[in-house]
This record gives sequence, C-alpha cells and structure tokens, in this order.
Amino acid sequence: MERPVLPILILIVCAASLSAPAVSQKSELKFTVPTGWIEEPRSSSMRVAQYKLPKAAGDAEDASLVLYYFGQGQGGSTAANVERWVGQMKQTDGSAAKDAKEERFETSGLKVTTVDVSGTYVAETAPGSGTFLNKPGYRLRAAIVETPNGSYYVKLVGPEKTIAQWNDSFLGYLKSFQIK
Repeated sequence: MERPVLPILILIVCAASLSAPAVSQKSELKFTVPTGWIEEPRSSSMRVAQYKLPKAAGDAEDASLVLYYFGQGQGGSTAANVERWVGQMKQTDGSAAKDAKEERFETSGLKVTTVDVSGTYVAETAPGSGTFLNKPGYRLRAAIVETPNGSYYVKLVGPEKTIAQWNDSFLGYLKSFQIK
C-alpha cells in the first residue's frame, strides 16, 4: 500500500524552514590585502586584522599595520584619534611633531581621514602601562574609515624608509574598503 506523499512533504518543508540559518542584515567591511603584506595572528579581539610589512633595505625593523573595530559609536571621534596619533610622535628634541599631514577622501561611499607624521615614536607599549617606546626615525600613517556600522581605525607604524616603501599599497588598501 502506498503512503500519501503530501504529509511527508509538509514535514520536510517545515523541518527545512526550522533549520534555515538566520539572515543577518548587518553589512561587513571588505578589503583587499596588498601583495607582500604578511598576515599575523590578531593579538586582541578589537583587532579585525594585523599585518607585518617587511622592512626596507637598511631598516632594522618591519612595519606593523593593525585594523581596529571597537563597535558602533565606540573608539572616539576622528579629531580625537588624529590628535592622539600625532601625539605619539615627537621631534628629536622631544617637542611635538610639526609635520603632521591630514587628508580626507571618499571610497565606495565611505569617508576616510588619514594622518601622516614622522619623528620619534613614543607611544605607550600597552594602554595604561606607563612604559613608552622611543623609536627615532619612524613614520606613522593612520586612518579612520567611517561606515554605517561605526568607524574602523587603521594604524601603520615603522621605520620611515619602510613606510615610504609601503605607502602606495597602504593607500590602495584604504581605497579598497567597501561595505557589503
């Protein structure tokens, strides 16, 4: 005797609809990682991505790039972050950095603010540690990328020649950002 197919189909359809994954309405940041950048394990949950940019000939150290996301409405204003980053660089005599350049552009509808400053890198080794770096001949390139999900913060720091070597790929990286 044949069984009716309809009740079985109804059960299958119901079971399938119960197990279907939820669809997220939140978009994600997408970007292209430039050739030559070496992905590193993220050392914090606030870091979306972390890269080593190999040193230029004659430099003693590689550069480091970190992409941060703290959550919507978190991480501080653009102006506060630019001021903090500029404050992490000093002139050789210990005075404030004088050559900081701030620029703005849009990419894929996202507002991007960049800062470029050179000098002695004197950032704290870890937030609240009270211990500071002292790395002369460094350059800091950073950016705030404003998205509908909140701002992303990009910080690239390393010896001046190394940052100069990677500067075009840094700008290409920022210009590849899009929300999908």
